Amino acid sequence: MNHTRTRCEFRAGALGDRVARAIATCTRTREFQHWLRERLVELCRVNTTPNPDVRVMRAAEDACFRILERELNALRFEGARTERRAINPAIQQHRHFSQLHHTKTAARPEGLTAEDAYAGRSNLLYVIPGLGAEGVGRAVAVNGHVDVVAPYFPPRVRGEVVFGRGACDDKGPLVSLLGALRVLAEVMPQVGLRWNRNVVAMFVVEEETGGNGSLSLATDRQLKSLYDVVMVLECAGLKIYPANRGAVWYRAELRPLPGVSLFEMFAFVNEELEKEGAAIRAESRHPLFPQRPVQTCHGILGPFGEHPSRICGEVGFEIRFGRRPDARLEALVRDCLEAGLAGYVGLYGDKTKVMDPATGRPLVARHYDLRRRDGGFAVRVHGATGHMGAIRERDGAITKTAHLVRSLVASRARIESLAGGRMELRLSGEVAGEPLVLEGGQGFVPTHDIGEVMERLRAAAERGAENFLRRIGRAERGADVVSVTYEKLHNVAYDGHPRSPTMRNALAVARRCGLWKGEPVLGWTVSCDARLFATEYPGMPVVTFGPGQLAFAHSDAEQISVGELRAAVEFLALFLLQETGTLRVGRGA
Repeated sequence: MNHTRTRCEFRAGALGDRVARAIATCTRTREFQHWLRERLVELCRVNTTPNPDVRVMRAAEDACFRILERELNALRFEGARTERRAINPAIQQHRHFSQLHHTKTAARPEGLTAEDAYAGRSNLLYVIPGLGAEGVGRAVAVNGHVDVVAPYFPPRVRGEVVFGRGACDDKGPLVSLLGALRVLAEVMPQVGLRWNRNVVAMFVVEEETGGNGSLSLATDRQLKSLYDVVMVLECAGLKIYPANRGAVWYRAELRPLPGVSLFEMFAFVNEELEKEGAAIRAESRHPLFPQRPVQTCHGILGPFGEHPSRICGEVGFEIRFGRRPDARLEALVRDCLEAGLAGYVGLYGDKTKVMDPATGRPLVARHYDLRRRDGGFAVRVHGATGHMGAIRERDGAITKTAHLVRSLVASRARIESLAGGRMELRLSGEVAGEPLVLEGGQGFVPTHDIGEVMERLRAAAERGAENFLRRIGRAERGADVVSVTYEKLHNVAYDGHPRSPTMRNALAVARRCGLWKGEPVLGWTVSCDARLFATEYPGMPVVTFGPGQLAFAHSDAEQISVGELRAAVEFLALFLLQETGTLRVGRGA
């Protein structure tokens, strides 16, 4: 039987079944799964965290691209090519451009210009040209990012699980795309299939810092002529999403005032930010987001924390009295801490009673440590790190700290009476006379405009500062002592059509692969680069898919299983054939 594809022919039926079986046969060999594991480990060995020295980032990106180019150039697709497409510095004029906060240093507080930050840097493209049969299929771009969040930790393998920074966000999903192309390069010639429409693979930089890599590609009109649909690869749990929630990262700077504790003020600023986030969530009724994924995450407080959207896992502070506390004072302080903790647990749950599936132990061993020391106590507050999108499943040490501090402040008169002197609360590592900075992220869904969210967070922070100032008898306004800026990530929310032809194709393939069993189509509870393409080209189908569990992204236990990678490979291979009109492998859902 001759399976050579004519220009307008659209294969279906028995051939689709044969191809699907051939793909599954390839992916389920020990050799192929070893290849998946080794490629992921190889990519994760490259530290692609943000760095103020762009030469370091350029070298890391180059190392990743060399690995990807080696694998891509070994594929035998007719006319295919790799290209490193330079980052266009003109994106700094775009409304979705993210400021280059990661290039700031003490010696360079203003940061680099876009021209300097992106000199010699690029995204990597792999373009497979299609035959272009009229009226059949759509050209597909598949996008994923090579950068990761801090702190970096190297990869290791335990059984069929790869641990390491970037394992699921986002190097694992990239490896699944590599694997799909590798399998198709083997299977398609066996049955005489050739691509009907273009496939464009995009390996981008700087997603975690705001999306400037993808922005450069999304605004590239020449590149846009090569694709009609975008699939963004993320740690989406092997689900397909036609919409993403939005996110904005805030920076609240508390400025020094004589006789005012900025650390105590922070606790009241945090309270109002949490309340405002809860209010935004209550207002967020949307059919694609019935779970209301409107998270409020605080990632950095002074010297604690690494990233606005990475849940802070530990905060330390001191309770000072000027003399060694006795047992009665310790008992009172502990009671106040426990009262504050009870308020926190009532709102966010007790994560010491929740088992961590990655370790089999409690998510948090204990909420805090209290140690007596000369002149007072040292408190260490513990949480569970992770992606801000998983805040309800994890445990935020910054918000927990704020509850403890507010409880101590509420009982100040009783504590100071027993101590026989003034109580001072100080964040460990805080420098007297310098501003105290709180950074975090606020999620929102398409019910809210990003400008409204920004203004509400600003007003909440000012309100919290003013609440504290009035409490201690000060007359200053909140706006006099706290400023809120948004120089980092600012991702709008978007909602695509859940029944677009692309979604129907994706769901049909997912059903065939056993990844979808008719459950409702929802929006993804996280923000990613998908929104850049969706807002740049309204009406163009943009979907998010990928292997990896969100709960592990950005966490200290970041991981992905080889089984998830294999399942993603099978889906991607079949989806690309279906969406490009190269082969019908499933009926539209």
